[in-house]
Amino acid sequence: MPEPSGGARVRGGAYMGIGVLAHDGDTGSRPPAGRASQPEGVDVASHQLDVDWPTLWKDGTQWAYTKATEGTYYTNPYFTQQYNGAYKVGMIRGAYHFATPDTAGGATQADYFLAHGGGWSKDGKTLPGVLDIEWNPYGASCYGKSKSGMVAWIRDFLNRYKARTGRDAVIYTATSWWSDCTGNYSGFAATNPLWIARYASDPGTLPAGWAYHTMWQYTSTGKTVGDHDRFNGATDRLKTFATG
Repeated sequence: MPEPSGGARVRGGAYMGIGVLAHDGDTGSRPPAGRASQPEGVDVASHQLDVDWPTLWKDGTQWAYTKATEGTYYTNPYFTQQYNGAYKVGMIRGAYHFATPDTAGGATQADYFLAHGGGWSKDGKTLPGVLDIEWNPYGASCYGKSKSGMVAWIRDFLNRYKARTGRDAVIYTATSWWSDCTGNYSGFAATNPLWIARYASDPGTLPAGWAYHTMWQYTSTGKTVGDHDRFNGATDRLKTFATG
C-alpha cells in the first residue's frame, strides 16, 4: 500500500482511504473473521495493478469496487482488468469516483465518472456508483470549501448521478472528515447508503443522520490486496442492493 502517510504526490494517485491512517489511525483490532452474515469485499485502484481475482474469490471475497476516475482529469488504466476481472470470477462489482471538489463542480465530476465506467445496470451483478469523499491528498483537507459549500458540491454530484442512473450513489467517507468538512451534515442519510471507513473492530460512531452503515472499510492491510470491507447484511441483501 503506497503512501501510508496519506499523501499522493501526483494527481490521479489517490485511492479510497488514502487519508484514514494519517488522520484516524489504525487500532490494530479487526472484526471477527468468517462471518457469513457480512460478505467480504475489497476495493482496488491503479496501485494494485492487475488484481489476482481468482485468489480473492477462493478466499471468500464476494464483492469489489474499482476506482474508475478522479476529478475530471484521471481514469484508472487498470480499470478494465479490475472491474471485469471481479465480474468474471463471480463477484458483484461496482466503480467509485475519487472526488476533488477544488478542481471541478459536482455535477461535472459525476458526468465524467459516468462516462468512464461509473454507470449502473440492473443485472444483479453491478453495484451503484460510489462517491469517495475524504481528505484531500494534494492540499487542504476540505479542498478550500466552507462546510455549506462542501455540502452543496456533494449534493450536485449525487443529484446528477441519480438523475442519470436512477440509483442513489453510495457515499464513502470517514466520520471525522465528514464532521470537519460538512459540519456533520445529516441531509443525505435518508437517500444515500453509507460506506464508512474505520480501521478497527467495529465501525464506530457514524456521521449524523445514518442509523446504520451499508458497507465498512475495516482495514488497509488485508490479504491479496490491502483494502478489505464488509457488507452490512447477508448475501441475499447484497444481491438485492445490486439489483436496486
